[in-house]
Amino acid sequence: MNTLSIDFQPFVEWDNSPFILFSNQGKILYLNNAAEILFGYASKQELYDIALSYAPQSFGYKTTAVNLTYEAFNFYSITVGYENEEQIFIRFYNAPRVKSTVPLDTDKLITTDINILLEANIALFKTKNPNHLQLLTDQDIPPFQVDQNTFSKLLRKTLNAFRSSDSISITLKFLIGEHVVISGKKEPLIQLTVKANGRYTDADNEIRTLANKIHISVLLNEHNIKLEIPLIQ
Repeated sequence: MNTLSIDFQPFVEWDNSPFILFSNQGKILYLNNAAEILFGYASKQELYDIALSYAPQSFGYKTTAVNLTYEAFNFYSITVGYENEEQIFIRFYNAPRVKSTVPLDTDKLITTDINILLEANIALFKTKNPNHLQLLTDQDIPPFQVDQNTFSKLLRKTLNAFRSSDSISITLKFLIGEHVVISGKKEPLIQLTVKANGRYTDADNEIRTLANKIHISVLLNEHNIKLEIPLIQ
């Protein structure tokens, strides 16, 4: 088959796997849409250094199993290659999202304004915890369906993990270009991040269980907890 007449660029653009072409000086020559989003979480120099570290010793390409996490991105493998000494490319492979094994109980779903529910649980948290708290939310997030009871329990457990922190930062935003499939339907995602200089881990298993029950992905880190919440309509 003669492939010279085929324009492969649209296929690279549509790919959910970030693809970046660097010059040998670390200048970005090309990147697809997924890579543009990735650069919101990782620096150009950091990704270029990764490309150099995993590059093959001679012309061609090499795929390596890795474990890289940048906010909403979780990669399990990368491919790095070059055909000359002027350019080098790197492609990141997204790890599949962990699917909840618990069936979604649609009878418990209630159309909810997450900003109101979040503020109510923060007010409850502040009755026992005088921590300085900064809240930044996207007021354009539309109401969506959620199990309010379980979600409120999840919020309380999440906030309580930071009960001894001097200062807590909470952000709520859309995950641009991200989605999850629930009951055969693509649902957009928002991300709730609670961050401080440290946290307790005693309730981590309960947080995972509650999140799994309502199809929320949870990322538990040393200084933050991130909830990826599907906007079920």
